[in-house]
Amino acid sequence: MGGILSHLVTKEHGAAGLPPGSIRLTFRGSAGQSFGAWLAPGIELTLYGDANDYVGKGLSGGVLALRPPEAAVFRAEENVIAGNTILYGATSGRAFFRGLVGERFAVRNSGASAVVEGVGDHGCEYMTGGVVVVLGPTGRNFAAGMSGGIAYVLDEDGRFAERCNHEQVGLEELDADDLLVVQALVEEHRERTGSTLAADFDAFVKVMPHEYRAALESGVVSAGGEGFYTRETE
Repeated sequence: MGGILSHLVTKEHGAAGLPPGSIRLTFRGSAGQSFGAWLAPGIELTLYGDANDYVGKGLSGGVLALRPPEAAVFRAEENVIAGNTILYGATSGRAFFRGLVGERFAVRNSGASAVVEGVGDHGCEYMTGGVVVVLGPTGRNFAAGMSGGIAYVLDEDGRFAERCNHEQVGLEELDADDLLVVQALVEEHRERTGSTLAADFDAFVKVMPHEYRAALESGVVSAGGEGFYTRETE
């Protein structure tokens, strides 16, 4: 769901798509594979229910929000709302998940922003751009092969470092600019999903790729937009 609609929007309006919020659709129930795939700018999909694998595959500027049904009595942050390999190859847009997701979250994400309440193994694998905020537990091998973008992980138990792959990333404290980014995304997450999960902003850890840090410091690229790199020199 999303690919054919996005094709029609892009065919008519080009890669820029439509103004924000031009098309808003609400779904209820269990979505199958690739919900919101290649979603174009101007399209917003909200799902009350759950989804399978590849949610937001190739996300291209649209907005996704997944939340439990209105009548649900379980704690969203303790239950799975979507499957594996979410946001595979996403280039732009935003996605919000009120609940846990499976393995390989944001694999090869190159520009989308996302908020999630917990991920399985291999989170942010091969990520090259974008911003990911994790408001809950993470599995092992987080950030394997991550060369760009930034992840902010809530580390209330102080043990996230044990689950992170340090080969290509370092762990840093948040500065004032980081805090503004995280606060804005968490606030939008609450608005779009109804999340009541509290976030201790002092307990976040910043996952910064060494390659991206070096590029920023050398002036070859600068951070901008939703985590894209803007080349300053050819």
